[in-house]
Amino acid sequence: MSIVKQWQRFEWSGAAEGSFGNPVAELRVLADFTSPDGTTTTVEGFWDGDDNWRVRFSPNQTGVWALRVRSEPLDSGLDEESASFECIPYTGDNPLFLHGRVNAKPGERFLRHADGTPFFWLGDTAWNGPLKASMDDWGLYLRDRQEKRFNTIQFVATQWLAAAGNADARVAYVGAEPIEIDPVFFQWLDRRIDAMNDAGFLGAAVIAWTATWNRPALGLSPGTSLPEHEIVRLGRYLLARYGANHMCWILAGDGHYESVEAERWRRIGRALFAGVDALATIHPGGHVWVEDEFRNEPWFRFNGYQSGHWKNDDAARWITSGPVRQAWRKDPGIPHINLEFCYEAHKDFDTHTRFDERDIRRDAYGSLLAGVPAGLTYGCHGIWSWEAKPNPPMNHPKTGYAPAWSEALKMPGSSSMKHLRDIFESIEWWRLLPSPELIAEQSENSSTFGQASAARSEAGDLAVIYLPQGGPVAVNTELLGAHLVVELIDPASGTRKRLSPPTTDKLIAIQTDVASDAFILFCADRSDPMV
Repeated sequence: MSIVKQWQRFEWSGAAEGSFGNPVAELRVLADFTSPDGTTTTVEGFWDGDDNWRVRFSPNQTGVWALRVRSEPLDSGLDEESASFECIPYTGDNPLFLHGRVNAKPGERFLRHADGTPFFWLGDTAWNGPLKASMDDWGLYLRDRQEKRFNTIQFVATQWLAAAGNADARVAYVGAEPIEIDPVFFQWLDRRIDAMNDAGFLGAAVIAWTATWNRPALGLSPGTSLPEHEIVRLGRYLLARYGANHMCWILAGDGHYESVEAERWRRIGRALFAGVDALATIHPGGHVWVEDEFRNEPWFRFNGYQSGHWKNDDAARWITSGPVRQAWRKDPGIPHINLEFCYEAHKDFDTHTRFDERDIRRDAYGSLLAGVPAGLTYGCHGIWSWEAKPNPPMNHPKTGYAPAWSEALKMPGSSSMKHLRDIFESIEWWRLLPSPELIAEQSENSSTFGQASAARSEAGDLAVIYLPQGGPVAVNTELLGAHLVVELIDPASGTRKRLSPPTTDKLIAIQTDVASDAFILFCADRSDPMV
């Protein structure tokens, strides 16, 4: 009997009999897994070339599991195949295997692992990484992002606007009615997704990129070039192949999902995720808000949004006082995650200047404090498109020349994200609620672009303030609990300094004594052994 550790992967393989012109379109293989407590879970198998079919499954219980394979239509030679395996506890330190699958609990505004451990999503954007990177380069990238405390990687799982295929010029599929899957393309992808999970990263895969703004390249947007039922077929293949990995599914990328388009994607989502308990969302275009269109869909587990690549007061206002600020109170609660704010070294679409690390921090902290923090995704020019040498990314000329990915790794904004996660995970971040009233007076010199953001716990025993331009801030202490300490944190370096504690005055001014941005934390004294 084979042995599998909890939350890792069991794999069964078998050979189909008969001749199939398009196996993915003509044969469906299913496996019924019976758990130690008698619960049955059905998962779909996938074709892996020639007559080979595989079934992958990640067990959530320890003990002996049994499975039985069946096919539609029958007489494929795969019916009534059976097997068993023993699931034993995982004893390592990989958080995905230690704490289990990441998902959204109904009514909550942040993500959790299966065992209840909160999951602070800190994503990195490597849309082309698994498509273009050699395994050696991919390993180097993963080690760098581990050191900087990223825990999620966003990527595209098929050909799309910025990559006509993988580094071997293979594509995920050809045709449209029906599509024909290339299993060799996905065997390439297997190794990179497995390496991602083995390094502790949740994979966040786009199933069908759907941008419509680049008309000549629409054939490279599966969400626009394929009919609905073929998008579902492609998605089912991806779910069958990678559903036993630790994944988030981004159904569609970079589109406008309102009105008729929203109804189309609701239909696709229902057909694709029917009977599947998976973490899923949509990645809309810049300043496109889709929560109201999808929040009642059972498969839509959190609201992804894109604040985009603009550097002006309107863009800042959209982040800090726009739709997130209006939506976070809605019941039932749902997480809101900015999946694409300004990319470091990418050009601002208005002024054509490049975003720097302070722009990155401004959008990041502003996004987190606009609603209940759940996480966010950083991006860097050169990494998202995985450039081997300085180049304008394919079909994205307005973004500007991008550095090679190996140079882009060194951009300081990614280190700022490490400090951001360190700050939030040093406190119970999931208890924070937006609290603009905590700031009694904004700095006289602050435009909307430089406005401070604040959040606090309901009890007032925890509060945070982010100042994009540093300087003094007037704080309404009536909203804070008693006996709190104050820490000043440099978001660029992560260094902390204890400030004088708040007085009993209703209004106090805190001087940060920094010219750059600053983060202020009010919390219980963690040096006190009784805390």
